[in-house]
Amino acid sequence: MKIQNIIKSISAVIGLLAALFLIRIILAGDEDIKMAASMGEYGKVSALVELARIVLLLSVAITLIFSLRGLFSDIKKLKKAGISIGFFLIVIMISFFLSEGVETPMKDGEFLSATGSKWVETGIRTFYLLTTIALGLMIYSGLIKILKK
Repeated sequence: MKIQNIIKSISAVIGLLAALFLIRIILAGDEDIKMAASMGEYGKVSALVELARIVLLLSVAITLIFSLRGLFSDIKKLKKAGISIGFFLIVIMISFFLSEGVETPMKDGEFLSATGSKWVETGIRTFYLLTTIALGLMIYSGLIKILKK
């Protein structure tokens, strides 16, 4: 129960800080903020942005800590996660070997290297493969349920 009170207190402090920063921005007005931004001054907005970054970092860190703690507490969960990660890596490797890399000009005059192009195509192929696998598994499980009736 003690950790719950700590979390509530931290959440309240973060909420109050965010509200104060938001009120500060609202009171400044759009025109003042735009004028300050045009001169390179982002002081009124940057405090809220930094608070958002801190909250995001805390959220990700806490999620990872508790997820990994739960994963390492049970050997069956760890084995299942390892197998899933292995299958995911196999899908990525298949996508990588099926992809071709071509040096590509971009809008800003820069060039995307052949390796970069290959990784982009790998990402797209991985998405398509995972979508196809998920669709196939949904159809398979639906057919199994229908046939068991």
